[in-house]
Amino acid sequence: MRTCVVGGGVVGVTTAYFLAREGHEVIILEAQESVSRGTSFSNGAQLSYSYVAPLADPSVLPHLPAWLVQKDSALRFVPRLDPQQWLWCLSFLLACRASVSRQTAIELLQLGALSKAAVHALIEKEAIAFDYERNGKLVLYRDKHAFAQARRTMEYLGAAGASQKALDPDECVALEPSLKHAYPLLAGGIHTPSEEVGDCFLFTEALARVLQDRYGVVIHCNTPVKSWVRENNQVVAACSSAGDVTADAYIVASGLGSRSLLASLNISLPLYPLTGYSLTMAAQPAQSPRVSVTDLHRKVVYAPLGVRIRIAGMVEITGADESQSKERLACLTRHAQEIFPQAGDYTHAETWCGHRPATPNSKPIISATPYRNLWLNTGHGALGFTLACGSAQLIAQAVQGQPPSLNLNPYQLR
Repeated sequence: MRTCVVGGGVVGVTTAYFLAREGHEVIILEAQESVSRGTSFSNGAQLSYSYVAPLADPSVLPHLPAWLVQKDSALRFVPRLDPQQWLWCLSFLLACRASVSRQTAIELLQLGALSKAAVHALIEKEAIAFDYERNGKLVLYRDKHAFAQARRTMEYLGAAGASQKALDPDECVALEPSLKHAYPLLAGGIHTPSEEVGDCFLFTEALARVLQDRYGVVIHCNTPVKSWVRENNQVVAACSSAGDVTADAYIVASGLGSRSLLASLNISLPLYPLTGYSLTMAAQPAQSPRVSVTDLHRKVVYAPLGVRIRIAGMVEITGADESQSKERLACLTRHAQEIFPQAGDYTHAETWCGHRPATPNSKPIISATPYRNLWLNTGHGALGFTLACGSAQLIAQAVQGQPPSLNLNPYQLR
């Protein structure tokens, strides 16, 4: 079967891998100059299979006023005259119900477990290098009430298969000595030994080379899809800047771009960009964490990547402005120095800004469409790297008519 994957980020490339491995003739169409140049380029670098709590949670509701008025808030909402923004926010608020949030967390945990197994199998088979390390993850809490709630959440996630442990401040510093400066701020932490880190850009680039060299996958970069040719209930061609591309099946995995790409087919996707920022710098030994760390209060993550450290955070619901905000990058730097003041030379950090393609309930869309040969694998939000291999395996099974490894109903386009 000839299959066209639209999108060359981590989700698109892993999707192509699971299809090519099954003998498909695969072509990837990527709008940018090379693979992994969009949201996959400089993300948080955490492979967080077990700690997959959705952003939509009852605990965010008391903080809504601060999102509107505090410029240094970890989560910031700037109202726009944009119906899509308001519709997304309304759906987000509906997803903040406790019963919905808990069920979503369990479903994401199941998808995370599938993805973890798929990542391990891929690494063993293909032996790609991407600063990968199985170093565990420590989520830090500053508020005693938030920590108590996290412990309750840990109990039901534990019943669903997650292996986690609650630590007091002394145990947090014993696990990660570079936290000694932050000790007075800590109420406790949740440690998940099974979590991992890796450079998503290096992973995607290396896997793309494997696809070309070992599986004969054709990758066309600088080739955006402009429109579609359709007949009855199927797509017969993707009209790209390089001409029409014909295939037996089409999979749209182009992140936020999926929304406009499918509008001409009268398919509406509940996606909105959640803007985030990152810093990458040379790590200072003994002053920089070796465990993957998340400061939940600030919504900032710290991932050791070989001799570097990746610091990523912020959630802005402001639209798809491509410019980097000096104000927000300065805020991210201040937050990082509060926890790890000597982790590296912050003045020479590489900066990045990207847009996470998020659904209101934080679940990706892994789904068929009204067109019998068109499929969706998009909307992974901040969990794109974590869930990419699991969702790629599921969509490959769906395209081939195989029984899915997980129930696909929670990820269907509604």
